[in-house]
Amino acid sequence: MQLSRHFALIPAAGIGARIGATLPKQYLPLAGKAMLQHVLESFSACPAITHTYVVVSAEDGFIADLLAAAPHLKDRVTVLYHGGESRHLTVLNGLNAIREVLADEDWVLVHDAARPGLTGALIARLMAALHDDEVGGLLALPVVDTLKRAHPNGNSMDLAVRAQGTVSRAELWAAQTPQMFRYHLLQRALVNALVMAQPITDEASAIEMLGLLPKLVEGSPRNFKVTLRHDIALAEIFLRSTYE
Repeated sequence: MQLSRHFALIPAAGIGARIGATLPKQYLPLAGKAMLQHVLESFSACPAITHTYVVVSAEDGFIADLLAAAPHLKDRVTVLYHGGESRHLTVLNGLNAIREVLADEDWVLVHDAARPGLTGALIARLMAALHDDEVGGLLALPVVDTLKRAHPNGNSMDLAVRAQGTVSRAELWAAQTPQMFRYHLLQRALVNALVMAQPITDEASAIEMLGLLPKLVEGSPRNFKVTLRHDIALAEIFLRSTYE
């Protein structure tokens, strides 16, 4: 029986509108490199990852320059110009594009292009926890902050958002990536979510729609998603501490 292989799939077709930059946030400079390059290097340096695919929009004008400036990634990374209108479609399009390369039982690790703090140790932790799991799973962190639910019907003249109540954080986890599932299961789950017209924000939610329970594997605070401009400074702190 052939052993299952591990492939990384990086959806990178977004424009990062919330960060307010002049170029897609995955290409913003961060600790001396484009944000996306940090992600690609984390996977390319991991011997257990057979290959890494990055899915960009058909009009992407940045990825070629990034890879030209990083020749060490040439044989470890393939660009797929199949980005969709949503993360959901970008990942599904990417899976369809590599259908002839992967076997049904091969593992796919889907990772956000805007999580540059990923390390080889975190990838190894996830793979070790899921190597014989029937479903798959994801990196995540137990929620430690007190959570508040905002009141939905505040006074229209009152610009302050007001708390309606406190939400129990027991059993709550904040999802991270990579999210790791078998090729055939992940593709089926994403197609099902599309047919059901159910919005999903990560791959695990599509798996959950099939009635399955993805495994939660503890991640790290450094593996956070860069969303707003002030996140860039925090990401730089983590990344520079790695190199120094």
